[in-house]
Amino acid sequence: MELPAPNTKLKALISDLGWTQQQVATRFVRVAKEMGHPDLSRVGRSTISMWIAGTQPQGQAPAVLCEVLSRGLGRPVAPEEIGFAAQPRSNTGFEWTTDTLAALADIGSDVHRRRFIGASIYSAAGLALPQDMWWQQSVNTAHARTSRQRGASTQEDVEAIREATTLFQHLDQKRGGGYGASAAATFLTEEVLPALHRDSPEPVRRDLFAAASELVYVLGWSSFDANRHGTAQHYLKLSVKLAAEAGDRALAGHVLRALAHQALDLGHYPQAADLTAASMDRPCYDAAGPRERALLGVVHARSLARIGDRRASAKALLQAEDDLSLATEEDDEPGRVWFFGQASLAHETARTLQATGDLDTAQREFERSVRLRAAEFSRTHAVTLGYLGEIQAARGEIEAACTTWSEALDSMRGVRSGRVLNTVRTMRSQLNTFRGRGVKAVHEVDLRASQILRDVP
Repeated sequence: MELPAPNTKLKALISDLGWTQQQVATRFVRVAKEMGHPDLSRVGRSTISMWIAGTQPQGQAPAVLCEVLSRGLGRPVAPEEIGFAAQPRSNTGFEWTTDTLAALADIGSDVHRRRFIGASIYSAAGLALPQDMWWQQSVNTAHARTSRQRGASTQEDVEAIREATTLFQHLDQKRGGGYGASAAATFLTEEVLPALHRDSPEPVRRDLFAAASELVYVLGWSSFDANRHGTAQHYLKLSVKLAAEAGDRALAGHVLRALAHQALDLGHYPQAADLTAASMDRPCYDAAGPRERALLGVVHARSLARIGDRRASAKALLQAEDDLSLATEEDDEPGRVWFFGQASLAHETARTLQATGDLDTAQREFERSVRLRAAEFSRTHAVTLGYLGEIQAARGEIEAACTTWSEALDSMRGVRSGRVLNTVRTMRSQLNTFRGRGVKAVHEVDLRASQILRDVP
C-alpha cells in the first residue's frame, strides 16, 4: 500500500508560527468547541502528526484547522494553502450576492432538519466587505422583487415582528444565547418570511425588511453568544443584507459592529478594524442616534487598540464617551440599543485598555461596569466579573481574583451562554498557576468552576 506524501505545506506553516504539534492540537480543540464541533475534541498531537505525514483530515476538521492557523497568522488561511482539498462552496458561509429571501428559506428548511447549525463554518475570509456598489445593488434588487404571496403586509405585521424581537433580545441579554433561539428561528421562517414575500406599500416594505433584519441580528448575536460562530456569521451577514434592502444605514452599521465584535473575540483583528471602520462610515454614523454612535465608537476603539493604533483608539474612546453623554431618555432611538449605557461603555472601555496593556485603568473600568450593571443583564455581568478576575490574577492578586470569580459563578445561575463558559474555562486555566500553593479560595473556586463545566449538556 502506497503511503501518502508528507504535507510539507502544513509543516512549514506550523514551523513559521513557532508552534509545537501539541500546541496546535490544544488550539484546535479549543477552536473546535467554539465553532460548535465538540466531536473533534479528541484531536491530539498524534492526529496533527498524521496530518503532517500526509493523511487528509475528514469532515469539518480542515475548516477548524484553517481557523486555528488564521488566528495565529492574523490573516485568512485557505485549505489549499496547507495541502488540503478545497472545501465545498456550501461550507464557505453566506455570500454578499446571495438572494436574501432564498437564504432565509434555506435556513428555515435547515432549522427543521436541524442541520443548519452543524453545517455553518466560520470563515475569516468571509469577513471581507462587499464592493462599494453593493449597497445600491441591494436596494435595486429589493425594488425589483415580485410578490410570491397573496395579500399585502401591513404596519401591524411590522409591529408584531418588532415585539417578538424585543422579547427574544431581552431573553438573550438576561439568560444567554442558549435560550429562545429555536423559537426565534421558527418565528422567522413561519411568520416573517411569508410577510416579506407579500406585496406591500414602499414605506411598509422598508419597515418590514428592517424589522426582519433586527430579528435575524438577534439570532446572530445569540448564536455568537452560544459559541456557534459559523451560524452567527451567516445570520449577521444576512442581517446586513436585509438592512441594505430596507435602506437602513444605521441598522447596517449596528450589525457590522456585531460582526467586528465577534471577529475581535476570535482574534481576527485587522478584519475587525475594517468592519468597525465601515460601521463608522459617515452614512452609517450620521444616521445613528447618540447611544448607537457611542456603541459603534467604543467597539471601533477596541479594534484600533488590537491593531496597535493606540492614539486613534484613545481618540475613539473619548468620542464614544461624548456621544453617550448626549443620549437622553427622550431620544427616539431604536430598541436594539436599549442595553447600551454607562455599564456597557465601561466594559468595552476596559477591554480596550486591557488590549493596550493599561491594566490599572482597565481594572477600574471593569469595577465601574460591575457597580453600574443592572440585575437584568446577568450574562454580561458574569462575563465582566470574569475579565476583572483575569486582570487581578495576572497581577498576582489571587485572593481578590477568587472573590471576583466567586461572584461571577454566582451570577451564572440560570444563564446558558457559551461566552460565560469560555470565562469559566479561562478562570480554571489561570487558577492552574496557583494550584498547590495551599490557597483555600483557589481550591473552592476551581471546584465550583469544574462542576459548572461538567454539567454542560
